[in-house]
Amino acid sequence: MRLAFMGTPDFARPVLSELAAAGHDIACVYTREPKPSGRGHKVTRSPVHALADELRLPVRTPKNFKSAEDVEAFKALDLDVAIIVAYGLILPQAILDAPRHGCLNLHASLLPRWRGAAPIHRAIMAGDAVTGVQVMRMEAGLDTGPVLLSESVEITEHDTAGALHDRLSEIAAGLAPRALAALERGALTQTRQPEDGVTYASKISAEEARIDWTGDARSVDRHIRGLSPFPGAWFECGGDRVKALLSAVVEGEGPPGAVLNAHGKLIVGCGAGAVELKSLQRAGKRAQDAEEFLRGFPLKTGDRLS
Repeated sequence: MRLAFMGTPDFARPVLSELAAAGHDIACVYTREPKPSGRGHKVTRSPVHALADELRLPVRTPKNFKSAEDVEAFKALDLDVAIIVAYGLILPQAILDAPRHGCLNLHASLLPRWRGAAPIHRAIMAGDAVTGVQVMRMEAGLDTGPVLLSESVEITEHDTAGALHDRLSEIAAGLAPRALAALERGALTQTRQPEDGVTYASKISAEEARIDWTGDARSVDRHIRGLSPFPGAWFECGGDRVKALLSAVVEGEGPPGAVLNAHGKLIVGCGAGAVELKSLQRAGKRAQDAEEFLRGFPLKTGDRLS
């Protein structure tokens, strides 16, 4: 099929790779424009942009689709369908209507739960037992369209957002070619989303990422794993901000934020129970396991993390 691919982050790369390998006519790749990043503010292409260049596919990076010129350029591609994966721009109705078979979005949740920007983080933070990827026909609303294909996956008690991201990305890469094959056969069935159970996965703010040690140990652990490796749950100690990247619920009781053990292991009290912090990262430093971290950042029993 003749298609446009619209995506930006690492999550979308395997999908683009699979569609190209399947022999589809990818007329153009749309992604967010390159932007400065890092200490040197070097202008960096998005992960999808970099892959499209490797595949020698034409790339467009409009700031938005408010320009009539950008809309007309999209219409002129004469597309069968557009595939959207974490693109990051709102698509106006004129874009949604342009391809003959519309626009299909691959979303990393089981809709209508976790519509929006951060479904993987939110699912872990909320303690969901299952999530998945769904192919949805796009409408003007935020992730409100009918579901065409779906595949679910269990969320384990050890999953981080990074690990779950990678599993869901591979699932998405398998679903996209299946959806297009069914579309060509006229075999896609649309299922309207239920009106009950709608939740929204809003972006994670820096302040929200701060660890609230007054929560019970399981909620603190989910908070840490759900924000790892990015943006990273954090706490302060001695004026330093530290990210906690990996944790586990362990036996222990103590005041919230109190260090209960700092001898090779770092165990911290919560509102109920305790968590062991297994991987940490100071600002501007690489991630370290707890033993290495404690050698350079000495803590003692009774110290308080805030």
